[in-house]
Amino acid sequence: MEPIKDYDEQLARDGRVMEILSEHQCQGWLEGYLLTGRHGLFNCYEAFIHIVDSMFNQHAKWLKVTRKLGWRQPISSLNYLLSSHVWRQDHNGYSHQDPGFIDHVANKKADIVRIYLPPDANTLLWVGDHCLRTWDRINVIVAGKQPSPQWLDIESAISHCEAGMGIWNWASCEGEPDVVMACAGDVTMETLAAVDLLKGYLPELRIRVVNVVDLLALQTQEQHPHGKAEEEFDALFTTDKPVIFAFHGYPSLVHRLTYQRNNHGNFHVHGFNEEGTTTTPFDMAVINELD
Repeated sequence: MEPIKDYDEQLARDGRVMEILSEHQCQGWLEGYLLTGRHGLFNCYEAFIHIVDSMFNQHAKWLKVTRKLGWRQPISSLNYLLSSHVWRQDHNGYSHQDPGFIDHVANKKADIVRIYLPPDANTLLWVGDHCLRTWDRINVIVAGKQPSPQWLDIESAISHCEAGMGIWNWASCEGEPDVVMACAGDVTMETLAAVDLLKGYLPELRIRVVNVVDLLALQTQEQHPHGKAEEEFDALFTTDKPVIFAFHGYPSLVHRLTYQRNNHGNFHVHGFNEEGTTTTPFDMAVINELD
């Protein structure tokens, strides 16, 4: 309804932006919109998407059942974009700090759900484009609204996202590592800062940096369609070296997804430990032992 200016980019009059402070209403709107054959995205504060946990459950169950009905046509995927996430809710405080929705999502059937943690804007572009092209799934994208470092150019971002996870050679040492520094989500910055410090204090230490975009690719191929083959996983994380994993959410989720992997006993995961207050973004990392 508003004028389109010459500086506006990629705006059209045939879309919809609907905002109301009711997560139930937004979810209901989007489910109905998708059933008309169109595409949509539900943007919500990460801590308050839990309000629609049961609605998410029912949509996931409905998708599973309707796949077996020959007369039911596929529909565009239900896409969640979770912003205002735990690590940048320093200003609103403890009540707004909860990354647990992805734990809830991971309970559902593997072929229904996907969880993406793009580390920068270019990976977010690929993930968003990919999710809007899928059908009969529920995609969860966790991405903050604050400016952050741009780690990958667009070509590198595309290949990295298509693989689901991979070694960042530009941040790693050559050869077999002594330690693997892994990361998933906005807390990638903490891993790369740690690597920078380690290279200064212990230049002889051989470090490998592994970033994970497609969280459920941590599972085995038997557990999830996106799961990495055993040999691929071992080539990334080794079979016997310590893995220090900086994770966006609760550490237990990474352990749950990797418990069948050869090197799981060497995984040391740091994430949100239910410690928060009104403070600074850096102190949020400190009090959760992720700095």
